[in-house]
Amino acid sequence: MRIGFMRKQMFGALMGASIAAMAGPALAHVTLERAEAPAGSTYKAVLRIGHGCDGKATRTLRVQIPDGFYNAKPMPKPGWQLATTTGPYARPYDNHGTAMTEGVREITWSGGELPDDWYDEFVLRGTIGPEVAPGATLYFPTVQECDGAAAEWTDASGNAAAENPAPALQVTEAADHGDGHAHGHGHDAAGAAVLGDLSIAGASARATPPGAPVGGVVLDVTNKGAADDRLVSASTPVAGRVEIHEMAMEGDIMRMRPLPDGWPVPAGQTVSMQAGGQHLMLMELKGPLVEGQALPLTLRFEHAGEVALTVPVGPAGGKGASHAGH
Repeated sequence: MRIGFMRKQMFGALMGASIAAMAGPALAHVTLERAEAPAGSTYKAVLRIGHGCDGKATRTLRVQIPDGFYNAKPMPKPGWQLATTTGPYARPYDNHGTAMTEGVREITWSGGELPDDWYDEFVLRGTIGPEVAPGATLYFPTVQECDGAAAEWTDASGNAAAENPAPALQVTEAADHGDGHAHGHGHDAAGAAVLGDLSIAGASARATPPGAPVGGVVLDVTNKGAADDRLVSASTPVAGRVEIHEMAMEGDIMRMRPLPDGWPVPAGQTVSMQAGGQHLMLMELKGPLVEGQALPLTLRFEHAGEVALTVPVGPAGGKGASHAGH
């Protein structure tokens, strides 16, 4: 595989800055990129792995799914084998009118190699149960297995002094949108919106350096309807145009390519964009994307129509698509 080519195309100048930022004390433990989310919402858990076991490379990562978190689905990683273990839920979960009594309770990525001085992320998504009380904490006990060693991040006591705390997700109150019902996503939440049967959540961008011609946005869309839909275009006043792109392997080379037919959003499913996968590419930026600010974005779907949302801009090494080297 042509690693040099991939780095140049995918990460560019931001990779060095990202690794430097991620190597700080905040990543002394395995943590979740987004540490809070509302009850009843779809949540993408990004586990940040900043080191190995006593200097040894990570070969396997095991994550337990907590009660109150349903319909968990892992994201495959190139070079790693993926396995799941299913089991009963503590209480049934209503999945679009169908009662789910069991599902994925443990996810394992194995067979890879993550050296001690490298950083990586392991991703899964699922739904926070609407019955989970605001203020509750969901713990995702995680174990790294290395060559003859292990690091167990499994302490779910909430003790700030714990040496091996499990990755923790703080559950917040579900948003009420004036219809007497609580929803996990809403028009007034940053990076979120509701359009008919479609719920958009988790929209975010990365800060870009001055003079960068392109940037990127990633987001999640849940289609609760009975008919498929499709994201066909997007626009923002901060860029000359927006294109829907994806990163895909062609042979042993990772290439970026536009999706002229749009991005499918199947009925009854949640689809997620991610850095290194599908994303919205902001072309001809009119200025840098600055951390802490937000950019307006309009999405156009084939059937549902248009919806506007605000997209928060995070740090250059954070969540969101990056194209500084493109």
